Amino acid sequence: MNEIQTVPLSILVIDDEPLARRRLLRLLGAMPAVEVVGTAGNVQQACSMVAELSPDAILLDIQMPGGTGFDVLERLGDHAPAVVFVTAFDHYALRAFEAAAVDYVTKPIESSRLRTAIERARLAIAARTSAERVLELNETVTALRQALRKHETQTGDLWIKARGEFVRIALDRVVRFQAERDYVRIHVEGRSYLHHESLASLERRLDPAEFLRLHRSSIVRRDCIVGLKQAPFAALIALLSDGSEIRVGRTYARHIRPTAGERSQPD
Repeated sequence: MNEIQTVPLSILVIDDEPLARRRLLRLLGAMPAVEVVGTAGNVQQACSMVAELSPDAILLDIQMPGGTGFDVLERLGDHAPAVVFVTAFDHYALRAFEAAAVDYVTKPIESSRLRTAIERARLAIAARTSAERVLELNETVTALRQALRKHETQTGDLWIKARGEFVRIALDRVVRFQAERDYVRIHVEGRSYLHHESLASLERRLDPAEFLRLHRSSIVRRDCIVGLKQAPFAALIALLSDGSEIRVGRTYARHIRPTAGERSQPD
């Protein structure tokens, strides 16, 4: 045990939030036989730095610009080092797949919990072959994705980053989703949040019985459509419960008429 503990452990920190990276660096700096070889803030940078630095382990956030922590692992493939996930999901959501991973650390990060995770990673590196780690990481990614999908389906919630923190948004509070380049603006009761995900990706996670695509850049909750009105050139405008008006794309017009029913407004 003493021999394993004295071997320097090189670690790459991967998190898009500067505050989170600084906290991790501060906590790791207080641990013996730990060397932080670098930090990365997105998927592409993370993959490049793993290839360049070959760290023993990575502390890996799940949601980042340009993809997710899952994408990092898929791109690394056989070259993936030992992984400790850094996530904002609570322990109840993690129990389904704790047994398949090196470890998980939940935000806000506690020093003692991070120290335990680092020691588990150190022991895992000493005990496992590269092939065994790759197999386990593949199982971990699959289990984590399944658990998160199940969690979102059961709770009807979205987890998004807002001002450096994770916010839980109940889908039954959402009025509409609006595409803004590589982001989606989520409009809820009285406010909005900018979420780094494409509208097409988000649509695949929404229940079509609850949400309707009205335009290539807009998805609305069905029961928030309070009426329709005519626009020039036979176009339609959907009137929403929050007072907003969404132009209905021609491709999607056939889907909204049965949905709106008699709520349409005459000119």
